[in-house]
Amino acid sequence: MPRLLVRPPSPLLADGELTHLDRVPVDAALARAQWDAYVAIFRERGWTIIELPAADEHPDGVFVEDVAVVFDDLAVLTSPGAASRRGELDTVRPAVEGLGLEVAAIPDGHLDGGDVLKIGRTAYVGRSGRTDDAGIAALRGLLAPRGWQVVAVPVSRVLHLKSAVTALPDGTVVGYPPLVDIPEAFAPFLAVPEPEGNAVVVLDEGTVLMSASAPRTAALFRERGLTVLTTPVTELEKLEGCVTCLSVRVR
Repeated sequence: MPRLLVRPPSPLLADGELTHLDRVPVDAALARAQWDAYVAIFRERGWTIIELPAADEHPDGVFVEDVAVVFDDLAVLTSPGAASRRGELDTVRPAVEGLGLEVAAIPDGHLDGGDVLKIGRTAYVGRSGRTDDAGIAALRGLLAPRGWQVVAVPVSRVLHLKSAVTALPDGTVVGYPPLVDIPEAFAPFLAVPEPEGNAVVVLDEGTVLMSASAPRTAALFRERGLTVLTTPVTELEKLEGCVTCLSVRVR
């Protein structure tokens, strides 16, 4: 049974880090309601929900994907590029250790989980403002003995690689071209018509979850034969978040 690691949003969400967006008002109560609806989708589909302790002192704590990434039976605890986020690991580590996975940490440099896109046994890793060369090298050192290939790609137009591109169940990379540094780094690549349409969570081989803010992209995916579930995440999107970064998926 798949498991989902999540953390509820902090009341201080509006104070979270921002890099590429202007700061606008955030409704903390609405953010919590949207987070509840997001988690409910997974629960209704049979996922086991593992809720991390609230970390109200960490405005960005809801974006748990940035602090842990799972590769098969290995959970990698990251080294966040933003100093304000490094304290989140204190409560993430015990939860990850409880999953029954081998646990490793990034010993050198910085790596955010939002910069890691897994397709097959290739991990595309964004060289971004949050992930550096040393962090990428450290991840490569952990994964190469396990048969994974790590491919570094530049990210300058958005916060993380997965703020620009994600992948459909068949491995097709999807992204909104103005936000993607090098679309040709991915093959095949499918351009989507809305910036919020670049983030999908694969629920199974025929189903994806995405933001309700991208109806034209949802229609495009349905035309490809996918079942598309949508949920509103507007308040999280104001903080450069999306549907992928709100959870760590363990299958």
